[in-house]
Amino acid sequence: MIRRIVILHTDVAQDAGEDELDTLRQAETIAQAMVSLGYEPVMLPFVMDLNVTIAKLRSLQPYVVFNLVETLAGRGSMIYFATALLDFLRLPYTGCRTDAMFLTSNKPLTKKMLHAEGIATPPWLTADGIAVGHAVTDTYILKASWEDASVGLDDASILRTDNREMLLDALKKRKQKLGMDCFAEAYIDGREFNIALLASDQGIRILPAAEMLFQDYPPDKLKLLDYRAKWVEDSFEYDNTRRTLDIPSQDADLVNRLRDIALNCWYLFGLRGYARVDFRIDQNGQPWVLEINANPCLSLEAGFAAALERASIKYSEAIDDIIHDALT
Repeated sequence: MIRRIVILHTDVAQDAGEDELDTLRQAETIAQAMVSLGYEPVMLPFVMDLNVTIAKLRSLQPYVVFNLVETLAGRGSMIYFATALLDFLRLPYTGCRTDAMFLTSNKPLTKKMLHAEGIATPPWLTADGIAVGHAVTDTYILKASWEDASVGLDDASILRTDNREMLLDALKKRKQKLGMDCFAEAYIDGREFNIALLASDQGIRILPAAEMLFQDYPPDKLKLLDYRAKWVEDSFEYDNTRRTLDIPSQDADLVNRLRDIALNCWYLFGLRGYARVDFRIDQNGQPWVLEINANPCLSLEAGFAAALERASIKYSEAIDDIIHDALT
């Protein structure tokens, strides 16, 4: 019996940025793992003409769909269209379901749910003037409300002011520039960690913690994992930002707190398959959840694969776990 798996991925344009091109690299790596597991992978871009995608999925009759769709027509705000379509076709698929994908992709909504649950997240202000939490800083990051992969994060997204009207005006201008909704999030000065999670037949595996190190950053430069740090090779940010899983023993209690919070987030948002929770730790040791990533990067160079290796989990084994979770 042929167990065909469709790898449904973002329809990447030829002039796409590195963040979208990375989706294709992920797909190729996952396909190789599938072949080693005895599956037959088939690549399929998720195109704007939904009838085209529907027809191809029906003709392929996949055993399961491995969902790698991050944008549609270049917009993260339509990420959940892929899972909604797969729900419509009643096809099993990997990762989070439509409700979790929507909730975690809408950053202000994610933060609202975290806040309501008592999970600390940095104070923020939306473009319609709704402020949540009391910021003890005059430094804000203007973030796109829907985009992942640090899209829209650069030096121009940093604003230092405690004036509400200036913040609202800056959000309006930022929206005009990026062509997407934005919100202002209070900057947390401190360390940055992330915790990856993987579903398996043994339950939810909480993978080893990773810390992002910002080396040789001048005092006046914010330690921020922006677009350049992630994607622009040979830039200062890219060259001086690195990941480490060698967490000092004195941070054991902190890591345990992060693990507990990450697991709480898993259940709060109904996550499935695999996910990652990003944190900042302030100068008092308080963890703040920055965001929940319902479909973190699975390329071999990314943090998820590094955490798997540290946990002595083979990459192909993790891919198999993700596939099996889609079928349970």
